[in-house]
Amino acid sequence: MKSKYSATFIEQALVKVYSRDDRTIQSVADELNVSLYQLKDWMKKSVKNNSDLATQARRPQDWRAEEQLAALIASDGLSGEALNAWCRERGLFAHHLTAWRKAFCTDKPVVNNSQDLRALKAQNDQLKRELSRKEKALAEAAALLILQKKYRALWGGEVE
Repeated sequence: MKSKYSATFIEQALVKVYSRDDRTIQSVADELNVSLYQLKDWMKKSVKNNSDLATQARRPQDWRAEEQLAALIASDGLSGEALNAWCRERGLFAHHLTAWRKAFCTDKPVVNNSQDLRALKAQNDQLKRELSRKEKALAEAAALLILQKKYRALWGGEVE
């Protein structure tokens, strides 16, 4: 049985899947009007047959800051169809370049590396645990001071 999809359609579908941002594979399959299982099958075959496509069509959030800056510099001055063609070659969309440009113009650092993100989350969790422990210790110290004051008032004759 011959496939009803052309090789170019399959290639474009794979590029769209690999550069899907925060969307699910199911949403891309629905958009392309293709079965989810068919799309996943194409993804498996592309990894087996052509590992270059997977590396060429990286997700935009996998780009390092240096690569993003180089892409912004290289695409500077392009507009319209020329920009879209440049983006297609690299598996990007114009809105990714706009977001990167905005991120470079802001003061807050952008974390793209998943290892850095995991390390920051672990550090955040550790700080939350430490803060919780210190809050409990402070509450316990306050309760002991109040009990000590009440004890003195009851047994020591002091006025509360």
